[in-house]
Amino acid sequence: MSEGEMYAGCGQFDLCDGEGWGAYGVGGGSMISGIFSTVYKRESVEDVLDAMVGAGFTATQFHMSCAGIDQIPEVIPDGLCGRIRSAFDARGFEMSGLSGTFNMIDQDPAAREAGFRGLEQLASHAHQLGTSVVTLCSGTMADYLWRPHLGNASDEAWDQMIASMARAAEIAESHDVYVAFEPEVSNVIDSAVKAKHAIDTVASPKLKVCIDGANLFHKGELPRMDAILDEAFDLVGEHIVFAHAKDISKDGEAGHDAAGTGFLNYERYLHLLDRVGYDGAVVLHSLTEDQVSESRRFLDKKRLELGNER
Repeated sequence: MSEGEMYAGCGQFDLCDGEGWGAYGVGGGSMISGIFSTVYKRESVEDVLDAMVGAGFTATQFHMSCAGIDQIPEVIPDGLCGRIRSAFDARGFEMSGLSGTFNMIDQDPAAREAGFRGLEQLASHAHQLGTSVVTLCSGTMADYLWRPHLGNASDEAWDQMIASMARAAEIAESHDVYVAFEPEVSNVIDSAVKAKHAIDTVASPKLKVCIDGANLFHKGELPRMDAILDEAFDLVGEHIVFAHAKDISKDGEAGHDAAGTGFLNYERYLHLLDRVGYDGAVVLHSLTEDQVSESRRFLDKKRLELGNER
């Protein structure tokens, strides 16, 4: 039996728990489709924006590499933020969030400190750029940011992560922005339960969640997709300030597929986002430029169907 046949009763194909949508109220969100800026490889920030506009988008999660500097910059050159903001404003484009992802428990202390210096730069310039959200991840003991490690489940990793999250929250508080981490099965915070525990432990109003429905499933959990999505939104829905849109096609790892090409139950995912009142961009990523049109049509169709249900 193929994976597609195995999960044909789950994901976007059907509902898995028999309750149907009658168990859910519909919120008042008005989401839009967005895209991660690094999907477009261009020579300048203006060219990147023109490509996104040409593809029909009005919002992005912005990656500073698209402006010719490091994603986590030691220094943002004078004048660059003004240039970026002017380019966005001239096109009526929205920077929904700013990518600030680095390994928050990097086992190289120098690399970890460089990450925090970069986060300080991004947080201190976020409002000038036009956003109030900087995205994070909870880190891994592995040598690659999205690679799992047995040590991620240890008390040592948890304590390191909490200390880093508290530090990130302090930076966010000092600049009046939100830092939003992503629960991801390869990282220390690999479930909504741990996400809620981290939020409660740090207890900062500036520590929030970036949700990605394709990142929540450990090996063997895809048949319980709907129940896991429901639990995630029950636990951290009120803390969600940013949302991603990609898909999952393999058991036992986070999703790495273009939205609409895998098993994720987008009807339920978007409905849950709407139920908690999320009204921001749902940002497509993990796709090539050639896949953008089809994935955007898929996401727009699901959003329209959600609107018609109201």
